[in-house]
Amino acid sequence: MDSSARGHACHCTIVPPHILDRLAEAGDAPVREAARRALALDARHRENRLLAPRTVLPPLTEDAGDHPERTVCDTRHTETLPGRVVRREGGGAVKDGSVNRAYDGLGATFALYREVYGRRSIDDAGLPLDATVHYGHDYDNAFWNGERMVFGDGDGQVFNDFTACVDVIGHELTHGVTQYTAGLDYQDQSGALNESVSDVFGCLVKQYALQQTANQADWLIGAGLLAPRVHGVALRSMREPGTAYDDEVLGKDPQPASMDGYVQTTEDNGGVHINSGIPNRAFYLVAAELGGFAWERAGQIWYDTLTGGTLRPDADFAAFAAATSAAALARYREGPETAAVAKGWAQVGITG
Repeated sequence: MDSSARGHACHCTIVPPHILDRLAEAGDAPVREAARRALALDARHRENRLLAPRTVLPPLTEDAGDHPERTVCDTRHTETLPGRVVRREGGGAVKDGSVNRAYDGLGATFALYREVYGRRSIDDAGLPLDATVHYGHDYDNAFWNGERMVFGDGDGQVFNDFTACVDVIGHELTHGVTQYTAGLDYQDQSGALNESVSDVFGCLVKQYALQQTANQADWLIGAGLLAPRVHGVALRSMREPGTAYDDEVLGKDPQPASMDGYVQTTEDNGGVHINSGIPNRAFYLVAAELGGFAWERAGQIWYDTLTGGTLRPDADFAAFAAATSAAALARYREGPETAAVAKGWAQVGITG
């Protein structure tokens, strides 16, 4: 994608609609109301995203992207974006923890992509990183809208503040990376791959920030996001899809761990947040097989695949598996990395 402009992108939220649908029916009155507001806002943003004009960016300087350029705004619980600027790049920490966490999360994501993969921001051309906090009233989500990160505060009953998890920030910003690279369609298997790639690099952002090995990492997306009353540990588990939560109100984590459990549905753009568990586990298996820091070899293979220019926007699981195998072979020849990739996809039933 031409990095001089922001192309059209999906409205990508961290909390999938099937969770909000359940809360809108099964929760107590405040939870139901918060979930219904979130669903309405998400629907509005999806429609606005489809109608949004292509935005041309100003020319970038030669050294753009060597350092992050962050701006955090605050809507003060309104629904009008972007809100008032409360912290700019280089400014000191403020009293508002949500502002500081958003600022730091943008920086942690920038650091992984720049320091590990040499990528100059989301678009590889120095795109400024913008975020908005305190969006709406008890808004139960966070999203990338093609231009900025937006965080709700959560309802306090099911979800905590969405700035609390650096992997959530990494996940949403990676939708921007996908937007500027492979442009995976947000539907069916290509949509599940879009979600999975965001989970992969969201996890790697957290692991890189904490300097954790594959063995030390929890491989959870949104650990700490669920309020204490919820019986669960996170939104998703890459190590064990389907085990992140099992709660009377929230329901049970529906993610399959292999193609044996693949879900055929017309909901959620063909189950993009559900079937993403299959490629998620494939990546975990590759990283665990190789050991060490997951961003170094497993992450490099996935990054090469995402940015290599060989993926079609409608790529399915098999096409993505083949592309990762080709990327591993190109970079590592017939080494353990190539064998680990083949083994990982076979274990989840994508390849024979």
